[in-house]
Amino acid sequence: MPRSVWLAAAAGLALGLAVQPAGAHAVLDHASPAVGSSLPASPPTLSIWFSENLEPAFSRVTVTNRMGQRVDLDDARVQAAQPKVLQIGLKPLPPGAYVVHWRVVSVDTHPTQGNFTFVVSGR
Repeated sequence: MPRSVWLAAAAGLALGLAVQPAGAHAVLDHASPAVGSSLPASPPTLSIWFSENLEPAFSRVTVTNRMGQRVDLDDARVQAAQPKVLQIGLKPLPPGAYVVHWRVVSVDTHPTQGNFTFVVSGR
């Protein structure tokens, strides 16, 4: 086969691969309180920003203390105006370490999950 045919075939293959729809997963972009942060006082809410729009019916977040007890208000919601944001209210948190557990489904139906911690120092 002539070299020009090989180059044309390779270019066509590369172009075909480039335009295939990507299987997007919603991954954690950032959070408030920030991942691993230390806060002087209890925050009223926790907000997590993701890389993709979320499916509200299948996206959850909980916050627990070191004993595994929930310290959130069980009111997790995806922001209608910002469908990449998952938010939950928090009870007043005493000093200590807290674990955020999240499981979300992006609007293209791909589930992802993870966790992170933050600390309320009380100082």
